[in-house]
Amino acid sequence: MSETLKLAMELVSRPSVTPADEGCQPLLIARLQRLGFEVKRLRFGDVDNFWAQRGTAAPVVAFAGHSDVVPPGPREQWTSDPFRPEVRDGMLYGRGAADMKGSLAAFITAIESFVERHKQHRGSLALLITSDEEGPSVDGTAKVMDWLRAEGRHIDWCIVGEPSCQTRLGDVIKVGRRGSLNGRLTVHGIQGHIAYPCPGTNPIHSFASALAALVATEWDQGNEHFPPTSFQVSNIHAGTGAENVTPGQLTAQFNFRFSTAVTEEQLRRRVEDVLMAAGLRYDLSWQLSGRPFLTSGGPLLDALRRAVVDVLGVEPSLSTAGGTSDGRFIAPTGTEVAEFGPVNQSIHRVNECVAAADLDLLAQVYARTLEYLLA
Repeated sequence: MSETLKLAMELVSRPSVTPADEGCQPLLIARLQRLGFEVKRLRFGDVDNFWAQRGTAAPVVAFAGHSDVVPPGPREQWTSDPFRPEVRDGMLYGRGAADMKGSLAAFITAIESFVERHKQHRGSLALLITSDEEGPSVDGTAKVMDWLRAEGRHIDWCIVGEPSCQTRLGDVIKVGRRGSLNGRLTVHGIQGHIAYPCPGTNPIHSFASALAALVATEWDQGNEHFPPTSFQVSNIHAGTGAENVTPGQLTAQFNFRFSTAVTEEQLRRRVEDVLMAAGLRYDLSWQLSGRPFLTSGGPLLDALRRAVVDVLGVEPSLSTAGGTSDGRFIAPTGTEVAEFGPVNQSIHRVNECVAAADLDLLAQVYARTLEYLLA
């Protein structure tokens, strides 16, 4: 059994359902300290984080990832215990195998391999690990980045180990992500008897035309890197539960996944223009989960693409598809960010798995990338 697979199995065996770490980070820290890394443990709220760095000079190459996992779901639907890793037919099964404990293991073994060959490498190596990526993402990478700024530290190049590939290892590198903007809307009406609708104002009826307008709106056309911005309603609720009462208010939750072709401020303004044009009485609150970011080129992307071709013989496509990642907290500092990790077909699902052989190959890609950047 390879060192990467062995470490991945040790990590999967720890039930680190977000925000718990359950000993994953101490396992990583112990191996990094043996290589001369200085480690700063950073606990914010219930979240464990750490920053580890070997060297003090620029450029700084960091690996970023998370030790927390999503809940396993119905355990009776798993073919084996989600926290007792098993290798069957060449696949490592267990919660977090692909998202993203396999990448964490590959980070460590890649660094060990690189340092063994290049003890006096230029620049600095670093890791930023959190247990708050699958949860609210408040006390994790965002807080660590605040700490780094306060310390006067800067990451030049960052590889995020999220599972980026679609059908085979190496086919996709994520070079950015769309922004995410959430809205919570309350439309006010007047509750009344359903048989006497005239004295009342039914907020469901009032909102119907505005919702149709929002759904039909073209927010932008996207660009060469991003698809058009998407508006989606995730929840609508109204009513008292009685069949003969019109509701006094309606609440709706919606989300924009938006491109660099539009700004958060433009989206807010256009939504409020639609609501006002419909004559609604409403309250609206906003939450920005992250702005879009893009690494369109540079030394990191060049090195990672070359490493993928060298090790895997695959020319990767570049993508910004999918949800958000912690890269959204790192990129605004001017850091070049790229995401590369295992195939993502089983993440968050029952029977999550990753090809066992891919873990060693992933470590080789990471190590080769370091050689291009720091050797």
